[in-house]
Amino acid sequence: MRVWTEPSAREEIKRLPGHVRQRVRRAVKALADDPRPPKSQSLTPPTSVDLGDLELRRLRIERWRAVYMIDEEWELVTVLAVRKRPPYDYEELEGLLAKIG
Repeated sequence: MRVWTEPSAREEIKRLPGHVRQRVRRAVKALADDPRPPKSQSLTPPTSVDLGDLELRRLRIERWRAVYMIDEEWELVTVLAVRKRPPYDYEELEGLLAKIG
């Protein structure tokens, strides 16, 4: 699979502390070989958004979460955001998905 990181997510990664930034970059790159690693979990998209055959997931990297989608047909993983948890609670999924729309 190929991995595409949305420009806004790239900027978020650049602003991470150095040691976390490197771990996140490695984890995102590894999604090409394994888009469903053990520390990832399926997310339920908002009811107002129809993803069709796309799968929405999050990957836990220490206290950080990478939110991404898998498109099996196009063999593409799209990284939408990288957020710190807590306080991040996935309430902005609708807005993230609308951007790629």
